[in-house]
Amino acid sequence: MPASTDPSSNLDDISFLGRLSEALSQTIEDQTRELFDAAGIVIPVRSCSLLTALRQAGEASPAELARALGQSHQLVIQKCPALIRLGLITQHPDPADARRKLFRLTEKGQAQMAMQDRYSDEISHVYRRLFAETGDVHAMILRTLRALKERPLRDRAAKILVSREKERRPPPSP
Repeated sequence: MPASTDPSSNLDDISFLGRLSEALSQTIEDQTRELFDAAGIVIPVRSCSLLTALRQAGEASPAELARALGQSHQLVIQKCPALIRLGLITQHPDPADARRKLFRLTEKGQAQMAMQDRYSDEISHVYRRLFAETGDVHAMILRTLRALKERPLRDRAAKILVSREKERRPPPSP
């Protein structure tokens, strides 16, 4: 289903790929939240990867988590208060540097991650069936991200931009 319900709209055009990607992300988040609720998982959907990285590290600072996730430090910091309120993580000063905060999963966080692990195994099968209908979106996203890291859009658009610039220049004077 297109992100826009207006068939005359150009908002589903390829040039709005970012908007369509956001619509897909939001749809997945909304539908996953329903499944989490049914399974008793209280982890915020958009924090699963953060908690997975924290579990792998055992204990980590926001900067370390941001590096592990390839996300901004600010985004990691924004997610942590909710995770603390939910009782999933604790925050404490680094014994070596009191200015630095460290996070760790709580027992409840560990239990929730075990539930999320079981969910991940099940949802992987659901996604494979979905991809049988739509094509492997996961593999395509990974390929696209790699391609854009290797050669950003500005490099890909450079020839187009140079060509347009030449078209805009007035002809040389005789």
